[in-house]
Amino acid sequence: MKAITTFLASALLAFSLTSCDTEIVIGDGYNAPTLNEVLASSEVWYVDLNSTQGTPNVPFMTRAFTLSFDFGTVYANNNLVGVGSAGAGLGIDVGSYNAVNNQLAILHDIDGLHDFEVIVRAYDRLELRDLHNNTRYFLDGYDRANFDYDQLFYDNVQYFLQEYQAWEKVYTSNVGAINDFDRENYLRFFPGNNEDIFESSQDRNGLNSSSLFWDYSGDYTVRDQSPGSINKQLTLGYDFIWNDYFDLYIVDDRTIEMYHIDSGTTYRFKGRGYIQLKNASSVNSTKNRMLDYNRAMENKK
Repeated sequence: MKAITTFLASALLAFSLTSCDTEIVIGDGYNAPTLNEVLASSEVWYVDLNSTQGTPNVPFMTRAFTLSFDFGTVYANNNLVGVGSAGAGLGIDVGSYNAVNNQLAILHDIDGLHDFEVIVRAYDRLELRDLHNNTRYFLDGYDRANFDYDQLFYDNVQYFLQEYQAWEKVYTSNVGAINDFDRENYLRFFPGNNEDIFESSQDRNGLNSSSLFWDYSGDYTVRDQSPGSINKQLTLGYDFIWNDYFDLYIVDDRTIEMYHIDSGTTYRFKGRGYIQLKNASSVNSTKNRMLDYNRAMENKK
C-alpha cells in the first residue's frame, strides 16, 4: 500500500511540476498534492545546510545529513558510520511529525517541537521556513537507490573522525624514519567554534578512552588528495609546535590508515567508543555541520 501511495503522490507531484513554471501549491490531494504526499515522494531528503538563509539554530537540522518522513516518524542520518545501512538507509528514529496544509510540525526526541512552513520549489527541492525566526532550510529529495551514500561519506570525512571517543594506534610500519608521531598512541577529534580540534595522547595501548591523558592539541583539516578523490590529506596543526601531514585512507568505518609524509611511516588506528549522535548526553553531542556552513558563508562574502 505504501508503494502505491508513494507512486501516486510522485506522479501527481511530477504532473504538477510539468503543468506550471511556478512553485507547487500544496493542496487536497486531488488537484494538488498534500504535504504528506510531498514528503513521501522522496525516501531521503538531503539537508543542504550551506544554502540556508538566515541563522540555522535548530539543532537537529544542523546535525543531520538527511531526513526522512515515514508515516509520522522522522528518521535522520546523523552519523557517517554505517550510513546507507543504518535503518535501511533512512538512519535512526529521531522523532515524529504532523503535516497539515503547508505546515510541518516536527517533535524531535531531544530538541523538542519546531514548526515550519513548507514551500515546494521543485519535485525534489523543499524549502522549510522556521516559523519562529524565519530561517529557511532547503532539502533535496532522493530515492535510496539513487542517493550516493559513498559520496556523502567521503565528502564529510572530517565529521566521520569525530564519531569515536578515541582512535587507538594498532599498527606502525617497519618502513619509515623515526619521528615524534611514533610515540602518540591515541587521537581524538571534535568540533570547535572556529575550527575542528584534535588531541593526541602518548598513553600506553589498551586503556579506556575516559582515562586517557591528552598530551597535545591543535586544529585539523581534511582535504582531497586530488579533486573528488576518496583518499584524503590530513593535517594536524599542533598548537605552538609544528604541523604533521598525512595521506589518510579509510579502510572501513572503524579503521583509518595514516601515511606520514615526512617520515614515510604508515600507521593504522581503530575507532574506540562509537558515538551515536542523537542523545544530548552523548560525548561529542555538540557535533554538527555549522563549521562548513560558516565557511560557506565566508566564501559568499
